[in-house]
Amino acid sequence: MASHQPLRVTPTSATPTNASSVDSSQIPRAVEQSVVTAAVNRTRRWLLGNQHADGYWCGELQGDSILESEYILLLAYLGQERSKIAAKAAAYLVDLQLPEGGWSLYPGGKLEISGSVKAYFALKLTGHDPDAEYMQRAKRAILTAGGADRVNSFTRFYLALLGQISYDHCPAVPPEMILLPTWSPINIYRMSAWSRTIMIPLSIMWAQRPVRELDDRVGIGELFVKSPDDWPELRGAGGGDSSGWISWERFFRNTDRALKWLERRGINPLRARALQAAERWMVSRFVASDGLGAIFPPIVWSVVALRCLGYSDDSLEVRYCHEQLRGLMLEDRGRIRLQPCKSPVWDTALTLRALAAAGIDSKDRRVRHALAWLLKKEVTRRGDWSQTIDAPAGGWFFEHHNDFYPDVDDTAMVLMALSEQFADSQLDDSKAPSGVTFIAADRARGLQPAREQVATLERVAAACERGRRWTLAMQNRDGGWGAFDKDNDAAFLCHVPFADHNAMIDPSTPDLASRALEALGKLGARPGNAAVDFAVSYIRRQQESDGSWQGRWGVNYIYGTWQCLTGLAAAGISIRDPAMVAGAKWLLEHQREDGGWGETPDSYEDTSLRGQGRSTATQTSWGLLGLLAVGYADHPSAERAVSFLLQRQRDDGTWDEPEFTGTGFPRVFYLKYHMYAIYFPLMALARWGKGRGYEWTWDRRNDE
Repeated sequence: MASHQPLRVTPTSATPTNASSVDSSQIPRAVEQSVVTAAVNRTRRWLLGNQHADGYWCGELQGDSILESEYILLLAYLGQERSKIAAKAAAYLVDLQLPEGGWSLYPGGKLEISGSVKAYFALKLTGHDPDAEYMQRAKRAILTAGGADRVNSFTRFYLALLGQISYDHCPAVPPEMILLPTWSPINIYRMSAWSRTIMIPLSIMWAQRPVRELDDRVGIGELFVKSPDDWPELRGAGGGDSSGWISWERFFRNTDRALKWLERRGINPLRARALQAAERWMVSRFVASDGLGAIFPPIVWSVVALRCLGYSDDSLEVRYCHEQLRGLMLEDRGRIRLQPCKSPVWDTALTLRALAAAGIDSKDRRVRHALAWLLKKEVTRRGDWSQTIDAPAGGWFFEHHNDFYPDVDDTAMVLMALSEQFADSQLDDSKAPSGVTFIAADRARGLQPAREQVATLERVAAACERGRRWTLAMQNRDGGWGAFDKDNDAAFLCHVPFADHNAMIDPSTPDLASRALEALGKLGARPGNAAVDFAVSYIRRQQESDGSWQGRWGVNYIYGTWQCLTGLAAAGISIRDPAMVAGAKWLLEHQREDGGWGETPDSYEDTSLRGQGRSTATQTSWGLLGLLAVGYADHPSAERAVSFLLQRQRDDGTWDEPEFTGTGFPRVFYLKYHMYAIYFPLMALARWGKGRGYEWTWDRRNDE
């Protein structure tokens, strides 16, 4: 499989002054059009110059230290902890260590115990001296935070795999779960797609209990405060009172004990059948995918599961998994870091939307190249989503290949990219599928033969219609949308001990529902349409009392409020609507003195921090786009936001942003999309300029 290297934006000597040090009195109140035009040109040029030869864009997707740590722990299970690749990943771990000694979920965050224990263990396994100052500092910080006793369920499985604790100290993940029918209240399709892809290989591991015994000198007993037998019981992320006689947490805790009691006595008559079913399920989903689920954790557990099932290291399946893991690696300066997955569909769709806002559309050959690439990524097979809905295949996924798992978010973004790129192109209504109208005006443009252009428009129209229908079929019973499945909202499953990763289900979220609503609005849906009205009602119910909305997939209330205002506006809701007015008021109240917006991921844990944090280019762009959605292009706050972006743009057209503004799982895993601070500022500046009457054009001479 071809290697797809992501773009990575690195700081240059042109990096501007930090936002926190800017004197707000120096921010101009009048922005010259020529200055905005120059900024837009710089970013357009950068994006067009960094397109992959195949037509897509893909920036680096950066996670925290657990990726490198867990890869080293996998290598240790395979007996390769002293390999060159392990040493390079360990060197990167040292770079990420906090001054206080541990490791955090994102830059500027506090110590996170599970990631810190895994990082310490990984360093020790790769030969780092436990008596070294930085290792002693890590040990003290971990013990102060409660020690290895406090790690989560996933970390316990790694400790069991490497002989530090017994599998009895891990939550039960019985493979027999796969045999439960879809009508059962508990079955694998009631879990989120990402939990499902992790659970199946992990259940094989739990049944087989593989262990690599290590020399005590590389173990981590020094991080144990108490014996593992006395460690706290694992708890799901569902919360609530578990002290009563009747509670889901008590039920699942007792179930966990019962399963382990049966396991110790070998009472598992369906085990062989379950393992065969789990193997078939897992291996079948390697097809047309960048690894199981196309994300890092299931790929790692797949390697372990395949070994448990007797696959040799030279088998096609094992080599395939290792190839996918290698594809997630990036190396520079003698360090190796890993990405949780890749984001080409997402980055390409957003880049095309930003370019369209800035006046570069399907007339440009590079845009047409990207559109052709996106059209090839449309899903044509039925995946896990078809277990809960009976609808034709459609939609798009996030990565290069992930046919079993298209998602609503990427589908909505691609639909908007396609529609915006052909906003001034039209196709005769008689040739357009229902709900999508592109009417033929391209003959006058003369950029392609009319027949070829009409054929392209027909392909786009047909793809949009399939995506529209699939999106509508995925609408939940509450009016919103989740990411990968319909009505994946069995909240009681959040109480299983295995669910402490805070992502056991995939329910409706206001930001994602608004994205779907925005896409439907781009394709012509308006109030009066049943799906639109249902979605608008859901979004209204989710608005916080202060006017904001939470963001599930981006940090956090700035992201959610921007997206909800934009989605409601696209669906035809008046800017004078009370929900729109309240959302805009919240954004205005949380703009910082420097003209930007910023918010820390800590706002997921402490809601008093919503809208608070160091200003970033990405979150400032979201705030500005939110204001534009309610018609505030001429508002002084919009101009201040534009000034913030202009002052901080680098000479190459990009922005420096060390902060993590993407959300994998709230309170558990955060992300930095390296292209967020490029296409979002371009989109915001271009749309602001359009709102002020600027005309964006593009001349090939601008490429020079």
